[in-house]
Amino acid sequence: MKFSVVARSGTSRAGVLDLAHARVETPVFMPVGTYGTVKGLDPSAIESLGFRLVLSNSYHLHLSPGEDLVAAAGGLQRFMGWPGAVLTDSGGYQLFSLKDVVKVTDEGVESRSPLDGAREFITPERMVQVQVRLGVDIAMVLDHCPPSDAPKDKVAEAMERTTRWAKRCLTVARPDETALFGIVQGGVHLDLRRAHLDEVASLPFDGLALGGFSVGEPPDVMHELVDDLAPRLPDERPRYLMGVGTPIDLIRSVQAGMDMFDCVMPTRHARNGQLFTSRGRINVANARFRTDMDPPDPACGCPTCRRFSTAYLSHLYRRKEILYSVLATTHNLWFYRQLMTDLRQAILDGHLEETAHRLSQPWL
Repeated sequence: MKFSVVARSGTSRAGVLDLAHARVETPVFMPVGTYGTVKGLDPSAIESLGFRLVLSNSYHLHLSPGEDLVAAAGGLQRFMGWPGAVLTDSGGYQLFSLKDVVKVTDEGVESRSPLDGAREFITPERMVQVQVRLGVDIAMVLDHCPPSDAPKDKVAEAMERTTRWAKRCLTVARPDETALFGIVQGGVHLDLRRAHLDEVASLPFDGLALGGFSVGEPPDVMHELVDDLAPRLPDERPRYLMGVGTPIDLIRSVQAGMDMFDCVMPTRHARNGQLFTSRGRINVANARFRTDMDPPDPACGCPTCRRFSTAYLSHLYRRKEILYSVLATTHNLWFYRQLMTDLRQAILDGHLEETAHRLSQPWL
């Protein structure tokens, strides 16, 4: 993996991320394909929307179909028919949020499979090995992500465990084409966040991520923390804000200096009838859209808006037609990709603040 910053505007930056399977321009949003598929879309459709990097989840893929089967197929990219690059989360968030954890120790996590209830002991080393077997471009360390309302001493304990696990992840052999990112935890406590950032940044990771955000804390709290932490992350390495978020979250975080993002919001909201537009978010289930013959967003150039009316999408949604999810997901991912494209171009042109202000207005 190679990363270079090509332009700056204040604390924000535009970069280029060269991975084994793709060249990715940053800032970048990664569509989420947890199980090796972005719900509703063929991989060629995702590529046609301009994406070169998607996210999958190694814990879920480990459970089914298993990393050995994926490796036998030639790696995750070939298995899922995706011509671009893949980043896999280690599954730390899923382990602790899905309540499958039986016991957590410094050695690892004893968990119960959500598929069949089988018990398994998962170590940090094991989760890196799984990602290596999957053949991904970027692997994430296993981290301990406590609840957003956990007491500070419990957050500190989880943070310290994440550091110990991170060091163990670095001992796992991996091919040159598999980059490994460390994760900064610390909850909503700035002093813990700063301390953990310094610890993780001192380790030889290829990139660094801010984890444990958008898990219940007020958006303003997250924005303030990211504003403080992003410029402190090493300048020469890519900066990844995990699991975030809304358009305003992305705009604010790009301004702070973050490079990479993922979130289920555009795809999940699409399936639930909610579309992101240049005028804000709309819900096609609302009665007023039954007879709206305009596209969801007249200013949008996506395949959905070029061909279909909001009334048609409303009809498909009400009838629970599969085509609705395809068209809505296409639109929302186009919106997110265009948002990143506009922000990157503004950084290159040196007028990010004006562009960010304009793009933020529908979401304030």
